[in-house]
Amino acid sequence: MKSKTQPALFQNFSIKTIRFLFFALVLASCKSTFTTNALDPSLFDYLERGNEQFNGLLVVNPINQDTLIGHNHRKYFIPASNVKIFTFYAGIKLQKARIPTLKYHLSDSTLFVQPTGDPTFLNPNFGDSTAFNFLKNYSKIALITNNYVGDKFMPGWAWEDYPYYFSPEITAFPIHRNVVQVYKNDSLLVSPSFFESKFSISDSLPIRKQHSNYFFVPNNLKDTLQIPFLTDSELMAKLLQDILDNEVVVSKKALSRNQVLHGMPTDSIYKQMLWESDNFTAEQLMLVNSSMLSDTLSFTKTRDFILENHLQGLKQQPRWVDGSGLSRYNLFTPESFVTVLNMLREDIREERLFHLFPAWNAEGTVQKPTTEENYFIYAKSGSMGNIYNLSGYLKTQQGKVLIFSLMSNNSRRKSSAIRTEMYRLLQTIHLSY
Repeated sequence: MKSKTQPALFQNFSIKTIRFLFFALVLASCKSTFTTNALDPSLFDYLERGNEQFNGLLVVNPINQDTLIGHNHRKYFIPASNVKIFTFYAGIKLQKARIPTLKYHLSDSTLFVQPTGDPTFLNPNFGDSTAFNFLKNYSKIALITNNYVGDKFMPGWAWEDYPYYFSPEITAFPIHRNVVQVYKNDSLLVSPSFFESKFSISDSLPIRKQHSNYFFVPNNLKDTLQIPFLTDSELMAKLLQDILDNEVVVSKKALSRNQVLHGMPTDSIYKQMLWESDNFTAEQLMLVNSSMLSDTLSFTKTRDFILENHLQGLKQQPRWVDGSGLSRYNLFTPESFVTVLNMLREDIREERLFHLFPAWNAEGTVQKPTTEENYFIYAKSGSMGNIYNLSGYLKTQQGKVLIFSLMSNNSRRKSSAIRTEMYRLLQTIHLSY
């Protein structure tokens, strides 16, 4: 009787790893060309705007591994917020159903708290009070914040973005998403109220001094402003003490043993990151991911673990420098995004996947989650100056689900014009397959 064991080449690989390597091998064999099933050639004028912008596209049928369209799909692009697809994938691989909101140990009536980087603590975007209600029960808290290894800002972030809501500092224990929220009624309404005395009325810019927590709002302020505050361990302890009305001190003592307090469902966090393109949530999520590997919070630790253990087969290894895509140092290929999107499709049932990924049309990300049948694109966009990218899943009229990555760099055109052309191209693919 012949042995039914696997060939020696595959004995040390799981079935999922073999599938990944096969998918990568198929993509690697694809030529950079159009295989369009008689699509209107004029649609591809957009892709070949060589003098106006640099475009790349890969469309794959994951069922039979057929490459339908390939153009510059092995070239590197600045991905902007498409990076959040990799951050999402890291979370899927490392997180459980509920986020580890903090680690703790009670010793001699003092609760020692070691943060996990959880972005949800008193974050108005989430409304979760699990950690707050837990900490409220202890009269003395020792906060350990020296377990974060990294800078407050990631490499390649624009320094002048420091006072804007989309660029809060990265910390081990973020509070109120590390921003102050202010609204002007008869008086200034500031949250957290700890910062009330730090505000002044002024029409001059910037809205915060660069190296201190002094804030300025215009006299005619009509909308709510969210302004990042400057963080340090002592300030976070004071802020937490003010919120809890309990004693909070900073400690450098490492926990010899700990328990884990779990907070809100991770799917709610992924959805906030993907639908709202929440940079803060993305960066902090990479720290939470690393807390599943050790007590050290580190973007680099998470990135290296994912690349070395789950994405070692990528044909074009990315330059991956942050979790949000704010950095122009990031470099990814359309082929890498399609590969990871295919792996997500294998790991997550379709109903859940299309619930977490944003619906998209020519106007951009649909503002509210929907299950309406007229949406056929479920994808993450990524944009910044001169850049617009879109990667995700495309439902065809014949009921197929295709995976695509459509990337556009180096354009001086308006994003709205690029979106319109992208939608027209994807709509034609939707009708043709």
